[in-house]
Amino acid sequence: MQSRMQNPAAVLPGAMQSIQELFKAVHSGGVDGQTLELVHLRISQINGCSACVDGGAKSARRAGVSDERLAAVAAWREAPYFTDAERAALALAEAATRLADRPDAVGDEVWDAAATHYDEKQLAAIVLMTGVTNLFNRLNATTRQIAGAWG
Repeated sequence: MQSRMQNPAAVLPGAMQSIQELFKAVHSGGVDGQTLELVHLRISQINGCSACVDGGAKSARRAGVSDERLAAVAAWREAPYFTDAERAALALAEAATRLADRPDAVGDEVWDAAATHYDEKQLAAIVLMTGVTNLFNRLNATTRQIAGAWG
């Protein structure tokens, strides 16, 4: 496989810097770094973004996520390795990623479960991480960015 072009955020002046500023904001929201990395990885798996799955797994390892949890994140509902708070964050991220899969994309049950574990600032961080990850997934998948090419 060969990429179609550079990542669009790297082509347009200021785009990558703006996205990186969003990532900084996300990481200042009070959500555990491992949880944010699991959210990023799971969304990237759903969207089939090989570059983001590769980079996300590496980043999650650097954040301290065990190989056992990395291997099971795609099956987080059935795997015993995740806390209730992590499950709520993953459910929220999945629902917000799969907006077209149901009439009420992010139902009250999903939102309320997340809200029992996270305050408003933390929920904002999870929602922003979901949005930024979906943005990168769409940029990378559309332009066929190569897994491992970003270091």
